[in-house]
Amino acid sequence: MEKDINTGSGHKLLVNNKKAYFDYFIEEKLEVGIELFGTEVKSVRQGKCSIKEAYVDAREGELYIYGMNITPYEKGNIFNKDPLRERRLLAHKREILKLQGRTSVKGYTILPLEVYLSRGKVKLLIGLGRGKKLYDKRDSIAKKDMRREMERDFKVKNI
Repeated sequence: MEKDINTGSGHKLLVNNKKAYFDYFIEEKLEVGIELFGTEVKSVRQGKCSIKEAYVDAREGELYIYGMNITPYEKGNIFNKDPLRERRLLAHKREILKLQGRTSVKGYTILPLEVYLSRGKVKLLIGLGRGKKLYDKRDSIAKKDMRREMERDFKVKNI
C-alpha cells in the first residue's frame, strides 16, 4: 500500500483514497493532524493503514475519524491499540465549526483523502464532499477513458 511519492513540498504520500474522488465532488480540502499512539505511528510509517471505508464526523466541537484501519505493529505486543478505534483529528476550532456547519446541509460529508508525512508528522488531508449521482460517475468514467485514448494516440504519433 505504501507509495514512495515525494513531492517537492516535503510530503511523502503513504495512503491515497481514489474512491472518494470517484464517489464525491470534493469542494474544500483541509490538512489536519491525527492523534496516534507510538505503535500506530510506526505502522502508518510502514504504509499499513487503509482509509477506503473511513469517514470523518464533527461532534462536540471536535473531529473524529471512524473506520480508519491501522494494522497493528508486529513488534508492538501489549502496546498495540484496536485497529478500527475512533481517532481524534487536530484542527483549529473555527475550521471544525465551519465544517460542522457545512455538513448539516443534506448531501455533504467529510472524507479522508490522503495520509502522508509532513516534516516527520503524520497528516491527514480531509475534504468536504457532495455525493455524485450515477450519471455523474458515468460522465467521470467517460472523461477518463477519453483522456486515456488521447494520451495513447499522442504516444503512438510521437514514436
